[in-house]
Amino acid sequence: MAAKLFGTDGVRGQANSWPMTADVALRLGAAAGGYFRRDKQEHRVVIGKDTRLSGYMIEYALTAGFTSTGMNVFLLGPVPTPAIGYLTHSLRADVGVMISASHNPASDNGIKLFGPDGYKLSDEAEAGIARLLDEGARLAAPEKIGRAKRIEDARGRYVEYAKTTFPHRRRLEGLRIVLDCANGAAYRTAPEVLWELGAEVIPMGVEPDGFNINLDCGSTKPQAAARRVLETRADLGICLDGDADRVVLIDEQGRIADGDQFMGLIATRWAREGRLAGNTLVATVMSNLGLERHLEAQGIALKRTAVGDRYVVEEMRAGGHNLGGEQSGHIVMTDYATTGDGLIGALQFLAAMVETGEKASSLAQVFEPVPQKLINVRFAKGKNPMATDAVQSAVAAAEKLLGGDGRLLVRPSGTEPMIRVMAEALNPGVLDQVMDSVVGAVRQES
Repeated sequence: MAAKLFGTDGVRGQANSWPMTADVALRLGAAAGGYFRRDKQEHRVVIGKDTRLSGYMIEYALTAGFTSTGMNVFLLGPVPTPAIGYLTHSLRADVGVMISASHNPASDNGIKLFGPDGYKLSDEAEAGIARLLDEGARLAAPEKIGRAKRIEDARGRYVEYAKTTFPHRRRLEGLRIVLDCANGAAYRTAPEVLWELGAEVIPMGVEPDGFNINLDCGSTKPQAAARRVLETRADLGICLDGDADRVVLIDEQGRIADGDQFMGLIATRWAREGRLAGNTLVATVMSNLGLERHLEAQGIALKRTAVGDRYVVEEMRAGGHNLGGEQSGHIVMTDYATTGDGLIGALQFLAAMVETGEKASSLAQVFEPVPQKLINVRFAKGKNPMATDAVQSAVAAAEKLLGGDGRLLVRPSGTEPMIRVMAEALNPGVLDQVMDSVVGAVRQES
C-alpha cells in the first residue's frame, strides 16, 4: 500500500477514501514521527491546513499519530503552504505538515511533508516513511507521549515575514488591487499584507465555508477576477490557489499572465541586477517555448525538470540557483522561501511596478508565447493508455510532424487519474492536427 501512497506532491485523494482517510493519516503521522525522531529531549512537528471541511478530520488524526510517537505538535490552523516551510524552520521543528489538496476541489484533500530545513521531502525520505508505515511505527512510552498546542499568532508571524520581502521604504499607496484568495488558506493573510503595505484591496474568495475552496475562483479560474479588474479599474489582479503556493496575475486591461510570463520578467530583472544565481532559470517541461527563446536572447540559461515544484526546487538546490517555477504559477525564489509562494511572488511583481512606474500590462507580457494547447483526458481505473500501441504510434507520428518547430509532451498526472497532453507549434494548423490525433488516441484507450 505504502509504495503507492506518495505522488508528485505528497499524498492526495478524495476525502474519506483511501488514502485520505483518518486511519491512513493517523498511521502516516506515526510513521513520519518515527522517521524524524532524533536522540534529543524534544521533538516537534508543525501542522497547518487550508479551509476544507475534511481538514479537521485529517488534522486530528495526524496529531494522534505524531503524539503517539512522542512528537509535540504545534497546530497553526489555516495558513498558506509556504508558511509551513517558513515556520517549520523558524520553530526548529523536526517536520512540517500542510493539509491541502492545493488547487483541487473541496472534495479532495492532501498531506504535504516538509523537513526540518523547511523544504519538501525528497523521494528518499518519503520512501523511508513509507517503509515505517508498512512495518508499523514504534510507539512512545506512556510518560513520553507528545503534547498538542495551538500557535495563535502563526498567521501574524507569516504576515510580518512576507512584508520583509518587499523593498524597504517602498509602499503600495495609490495602487488598487483585486485579490482573489480562492476561499483558501490565504483568505486572511494576503489581504492583510497588501493592506498593511498601503494598497487599496478589493478582496474576492475570502469567505470560505469548507466547501467553496477553488470553486469558480482562484488561480485556476481567474476569469471572474479579470472581470472585476475591469469593473473597478484596478491596477492589478492577483489570483492565488487554495493553499496559496501559486499565483496568476491580471493586468489592468484584464489580460491574464501565467507563471512563464512572471518568470520571464523576474529572470530578466534579476540578471540585469546581477541577482540571478548562475544566470539560470529553472522551469519544467511544461514552460512555453517562447519563454526559452526569450531567455536565450537575454543570455539566460533555462534548465527544465519534470513537472512538480519539488523537482524544480531539487534542481535549484543542486545547481545553486535562486529562481524557478512552473507555468501554472508556482514561483520559487529561494532568497525568500523554500517552496512556491503566491503572495511573495506577487509582491515581487508589485515591487517591479513601484520601482519602474510602469503599468502591469507593460510588465506582464514579456514574450510572445508559441501557440500551446493542453488537454487533460481522464482514464478508467485499471487502464494505462500510455502503454498502448495506438497511443505510442500517435505520439511518434505527431513528433515527426512537429519536427523542430514545436514540442509534444504526453504524461500521466501525478495527482489524478488523467493523461495530460501538451503540444506547442509555430503553425496553429499543425498544432490542431497534433492535438486531435494524440488526444483522440488517448481517449480511445481510456
